[in-house]
Amino acid sequence: MLKIWSMKQQQQAASAASGKKKVTAAQLRVQKGDPLRPRDQIVRDGYDPLGLEYKYIKANTLGTSTDLGELSLPSTMKTHFPNPDDILNFTLTIEPDEGMYKGGSFDFDFVINQNFPHDPPRVLCKQKIYHPNIDLEGKVCLNILREDWKPVLNLNAVIVGLQYLFLEPNASDPLNKEAAEDLKTNRENFKRNVRSAMGGGYVKNIQYDKVNK
Repeated sequence: MLKIWSMKQQQQAASAASGKKKVTAAQLRVQKGDPLRPRDQIVRDGYDPLGLEYKYIKANTLGTSTDLGELSLPSTMKTHFPNPDDILNFTLTIEPDEGMYKGGSFDFDFVINQNFPHDPPRVLCKQKIYHPNIDLEGKVCLNILREDWKPVLNLNAVIVGLQYLFLEPNASDPLNKEAAEDLKTNRENFKRNVRSAMGGGYVKNIQYDKVNK
């Protein structure tokens, strides 16, 4: 009887262990400081693995969904976590309230790889937009996403950099060279092209995605 009871305990322990989710190395780095705390406890305590400060967070202690969408970002930015348990993949939406891109809504996918923070996050614009620093495939030309990235930087630095690109597009370090040339040689024409592209129109025979709110 004792032997059977002992075997049953071992089976239950093995079953429980196999059901636990594995934590990757990148998650441990993102959740630096205290990776062993339960996810709902991290959220309740306002723990900040992304380098951002939570405004308010709802945690579901039953393990269903955790609302991580409300961070203390400006009203022009918001985040969305498709999988609340996965802090390594999320979407950032930027809605500029000034500048040439005012009135648009721009979505960026963030993917954090296993070498973070030694490698920068991968950031991709989900829409085709007319911007000198974002190409037609959504790649972003931002120095801290390339050679100027340092492990001491956090995601907040990247988010601020993206916001600045919409306030001050940089024609000297372009991915979309035609847009950069337009910005350098005829700023007013560049503004008109931006407005047309944001409305889903054509610029130089290329149709852009409608991003107007």
